[in-house]
Amino acid sequence: MQEKCGVFGIFSEDRVLDVASLSYLALYALQHRGQESCGIAVCNDGLMQYHSDLGLVPDVFSKETLESLGKGNMAVGHVRYAPMDQKNRANTQPLVVRHKKGSMAIAHNGSLTNAYALRERLQNEGTVFHTSNDTEIIINIITKKRINTSSIEEAICEAMKEIEGAYSLVIMSPSKLIAVRDKCGFRPLCMGKIKSHKEGTPSYVFASESCALDSIGAEYVRDIEPGEIVVIDKKGQRSIKTHCGQKSGICVFEYIYFARPDSVIENMSVHEARLNAGAFLAKEHPVDADVVFGVPDSGLDAALGFSRESKIPYGVGFIKNRYIGRTFIQPTQEERDKAVRIKLNTIESTIKDKKVVLIDDSIVRGTTMRRIVRLVRETGAKQVHLRISSPPFINPCYFGTDISSRENLISCKMNTSQICEYLGADSLGFLPLEHVGKIANNAKCGFCDGCFTGKYPIPEPEKITKSKYDYKIGVI
Repeated sequence: MQEKCGVFGIFSEDRVLDVASLSYLALYALQHRGQESCGIAVCNDGLMQYHSDLGLVPDVFSKETLESLGKGNMAVGHVRYAPMDQKNRANTQPLVVRHKKGSMAIAHNGSLTNAYALRERLQNEGTVFHTSNDTEIIINIITKKRINTSSIEEAICEAMKEIEGAYSLVIMSPSKLIAVRDKCGFRPLCMGKIKSHKEGTPSYVFASESCALDSIGAEYVRDIEPGEIVVIDKKGQRSIKTHCGQKSGICVFEYIYFARPDSVIENMSVHEARLNAGAFLAKEHPVDADVVFGVPDSGLDAALGFSRESKIPYGVGFIKNRYIGRTFIQPTQEERDKAVRIKLNTIESTIKDKKVVLIDDSIVRGTTMRRIVRLVRETGAKQVHLRISSPPFINPCYFGTDISSRENLISCKMNTSQICEYLGADSLGFLPLEHVGKIANNAKCGFCDGCFTGKYPIPEPEKITKSKYDYKIGVI
């Protein structure tokens, strides 16, 4: 039920802008947040055209496909990662529906903790579902509320009283573009603007990360507040803060792994946060070594921070095949193993006959890291000292990360010494728990570190159950 995605939206009264092409570029910048599928929906004065499919952004969208979406004044886009059991075309986003009071498109990043209960209730009321994702639950609740409310934003406000968990949403109605963030702000969402070519309202954009704004020449304005609803229309932008005020808790793993290093989230540079993590590692787990290098990509900045603090020279130990996706978000272990084989190649001159410090962002299952350590050994390293810029994963995440149980977490099965032996390293050090919140020291928010501590900002879901339609006949 967990997914990690990227969302984007643009509203432009300036018809010089091609909102479909800008959405394409923004999704390209957000590709790291999801590589299973992508989609764009364009609104042209109320008429919505959309296209989505399985695959990477450049594979799904050709020049002809983008042109077929038309020259609209609004668009929403989505890149998606999904667990193996949700990998199908029906689950691609944005979702577009037509209801009694108009059309609506929605792009969602996150995971609802009360999804099972809401889906059961909606099905008992006669709602028909075409997907297995939480987004369809959200869109059904909003459309039901819309029937008895005077505006789409009022319907969203009412829907937020029922949906619980993590959700950063970009929603498009025939005349409005709306950004919504859950009350804790688990997943990032920011706003930017593009200067208008003529007098009037500037073009506004929403994105999961600021790197998407940079890619289209948009100016960063601010982050959407936890619980906030921001509405953009011809009159400009306005904010609804009825659901604001709860203690925030953005996923700290955004700074450790998820986000691109050139993004700024809640006033904190992701690059700087990872440098801080590396520096803390060097202080807490010093080692006598000849060179420090990181596992591309999210281990590189932490390695640089470790090098600066420890004074051990920084080197480039791996060359990454840029056409291979992240192994952590490959749906099956077999696919992850295959990806590692062709994803990384070592640089012998950096490694051979040297004591190396190898930095990575996390150890989840341990199988990928074991293979990476073996690659470094085979290249001729005298010693391999492994340093991890996060604490051990010992708990599931219910808010948008594909860690749904403790079953496959290596730190739930072994202590640090046992993990070190299993991985084939000479030593192993994790980022101490007390430093997790300190790495993003300038962030204007609180953090969720439940995957490390077991303490979550909101109650854990009582039940996580797959839909009965996702089982073979006779299983239930």
